[in-house]
Amino acid sequence: MVSELELAFEEDLQLTKIMRLRAQSLQQRGQKRQDGERLLLPYEGVYRLDFSTQDLTFCHWSVSMKGPGRLSVTGISQLWTPDLTNLMTRQLMEPTGQFWRSAGDPDESPLKCLEADIQEFGERIAELAKVRKTMYFLLAFKEGAQKANISCSVIFKPNSG
Repeated sequence: MVSELELAFEEDLQLTKIMRLRAQSLQQRGQKRQDGERLLLPYEGVYRLDFSTQDLTFCHWSVSMKGPGRLSVTGISQLWTPDLTNLMTRQLMEPTGQFWRSAGDPDESPLKCLEADIQEFGERIAELAKVRKTMYFLLAFKEGAQKANISCSVIFKPNSG
């Protein structure tokens, strides 16, 4: 019996690329985004969690970062289909996961976060896992955070049943 299951956020390179091309295409044509459409910003990427088991209880986040910066994790309620419909702002979930380290904080010091928000967010992910095999997220690397210097995963306890 597995006591804990760690799911790492995996970058969905194809989806990130398609979303970047959408933003680039609009910019090149001088067009505006659709009402309510959420375009991918240069410091963001689309990530996914794939659930091998779907009956889970949220335990905690496991996030590490070298150096100062801010990582923002936003859940997407949309279940992407092969036609890759545009991302709309109403499909972004609240709360978000915010993790950061200020300049001057030692790398060994724990990351700062909004604990109530990341707890609620983790519980919502576990809830959505019951009806989804895959869930998508926007990860934003800000204030000096580098994708290569961050690892981010969520720890769950599989429910026996």
